[in-house]
Order: sequence, then structure tokens, then C-alpha cells
Amino acid sequence: MKKVIEGSMAAAIAAKQGRPLVLPMYPITPSTHIPEYLAQFKADGYLDAETIEVESEHSAMSAAIGAQATGVRTFTATSSQGLALMCEMLHVAAGLRLPIVVAVVNRSLSAPINIWNDHQDTIAQRDTGWIQLYAEGGQDVYDTVLQARKIAEKALLPVMVCFDGFIISHMNEPVDILSQKQADKFIGPYKPFVELRPSKPVCVGPISFPNTFMEFKQAQQEAMTDAKKAIVDINKEFKKDFGRGYGDGLIETYKLGKHGVLAMGSVCGTIRHVVESEKDVGLIKLRSFRPFPNEELRKIAKGLDSIAVIDKDISFGNHGALYTEVCAALRGLDVKVSGFIAGLGGRDIKPTHIEKAIKLSKEKEQSEVWLN
Repeated sequence: MKKVIEGSMAAAIAAKQGRPLVLPMYPITPSTHIPEYLAQFKADGYLDAETIEVESEHSAMSAAIGAQATGVRTFTATSSQGLALMCEMLHVAAGLRLPIVVAVVNRSLSAPINIWNDHQDTIAQRDTGWIQLYAEGGQDVYDTVLQARKIAEKALLPVMVCFDGFIISHMNEPVDILSQKQADKFIGPYKPFVELRPSKPVCVGPISFPNTFMEFKQAQQEAMTDAKKAIVDINKEFKKDFGRGYGDGLIETYKLGKHGVLAMGSVCGTIRHVVESEKDVGLIKLRSFRPFPNEELRKIAKGLDSIAVIDKDISFGNHGALYTEVCAALRGLDVKVSGFIAGLGGRDIKPTHIEKAIKLSKEKEQSEVWLN
């Protein structure tokens, strides 16, 4: 069934179809529509779940952790400062290996106060141990939230589905919606690996001394590395069942020749438009930022002369975070990698900006060009 809906509605429908039983929510612009839609689904009798109106985003993640540890599915949504306030509990959720799913509607971080889109909020949480998947449009949001539920439970890691505030969250697009029966069959029943039950007490999150802590962190790293296979396999299964897929699940390419433009999120749509009229230039859409697809990116880059990386963030004192990750992944390859900062605080990224990045990256390597 196809509906013309905004990205926030697409996320909410997919979240509902994942059958969460607990929804701790603290609305923040521009993610507010998601909890509003979920509350309406519940009020209308389409969703059987417990909604918790918490006092902060820190509390929202704390409640999700507590509920998920009892063996039920949870979901929440946030943005920007809200995600930053969750930071402490993001580490806890990942360390406890709880398959929580969160929709993060990307928005810039203060100061100065800005409610518009860039990727600074999720990039700032890249080391919390969460899988991060970035969506390009409304259909991508819907499909990725559905896939995230299954990925999280297979990898035993929490997942952020990241999509651009207002540009996607408030934009209406045609989205193909599965039936609940189809969603149930794809996701499958939840089989928790741990359940807090009074009848069978277990200890969750005990203290770890120096002689064991590193082993826990090593296990998290191995799980994140192994999660690449889960993302690839579930994307492949989704494509087989429903005819839609996103490259190999980690990276998607379009019209790639000798030169590439690499980016995440909604700007990939602008890049698709630009490369239609560019000779030998194509798009490299990074869908999975964590885990980072190092080997997969190297295979793609081996046949290229240059890559222009578009960052909607800045790691102050260095460069764009995506650019530095790409440089590290491609170290030793004979390909020019250039970094461009664009779109901060919701600044439009125009076709002329992409054309400039392509031109400059072909000429010589650029480490930090601001596309104002």
C-alpha cells in the first residue's frame, strides 16, 4: 500500500509494525511528530503499547533500558540536544547489549541555538557503541526502521536510524507500506537473550574491575564488526521479499565512474541530480556509519581517481568526521580523497556546491573546503 506521508510518519508506522511494548518519549524538535503519531496510534487502538511520558531524554533512554532488559521491545525518538542528554545512557544501553531502536531526526547542536539540520548530533555519539544507519528519504526511513529492529536483535546491539530534520522528517513523499502480516513475517518474534524476572533473578550491569573490563569492551567491538554481516544479510532478505534494497546494506552506489561524491542522508538526492549531467562521476551513499564499512569502501575506491567527501559536521581542530574516516579506510590506495564541509545549521547544499566539490577534488586533494 502506497501513502503520501512525511518522514516522521514513515518512521512511526515502521516503529508500530515492529510491535514495541514500551515507548518512553520526550518530544524535541524536529522529532516531535514521531511520538505524537505513536500516541495517536495507541489512542485509536492500532498500537498495544505502554507509553511513558518521561521528564527528560536521559529518562527516556533509562526507561528504554529498564524495559528492554525485562524482555520486551522498546522504541523512542529524539534529536540534537536531546540525544546529547541521552549520552550517558547510550553507553549503558550498548554495554548491556540491549537491542533498542531509536529514530534520531538529525539537528544541529547549540550554541548558537539552531533547530535546523546537520549531522553534528549523531556524529558526536559515534563512539557510544550504537549501530548508526543514515536514510536518504521517506521510503528509506520506513524500510530502515523495519530492518533496524531485526538488525538490533540479531547483532545484540542498539540501533540509531538517522534522518535529516525537516528535510525528511517534515517532507511528504510516496512511501510503500507493508501490511502488518508482512512486517511480522519479516521481523519475526522477539526472543530476548536476557529477561529480568522476579521468578528467576539475574544480575544485569554489575561492576567490572580492571581484570575484566577490557574483555567486555572487546566483545562490544567484535559485535559491532560482526554487525556488518547482519546489516548486509537483512538488507538482502528485505530486497528479496519486497523488491527494495540499499546497495549491499552498508554502501549504495549510483552511476559511478572514475570520480565519486561520498555523503550520507538527504544530500545524496541532490548529488544524484548533479551526477546525471556530470561525465564519469557518481554517488557513493554511505548508509552505515557504524559499523564503518572499511573493506567494502576500499573495494569501491580501487577503481576511482578521486572522491569528494561531503560532511554535514565538523570535528573541531581536525576535519569533517566522515572525511577522516574515509581517509583512514583508504590509506595506501592511489585515489585522491578531498573533504568538504557543507550544510551546517540547515544551510542549503545546492547543486552548485556539489559541482564545485567535484571540480576541486578532480584537480588536487583538498583537506577542508567550506561550501558556504
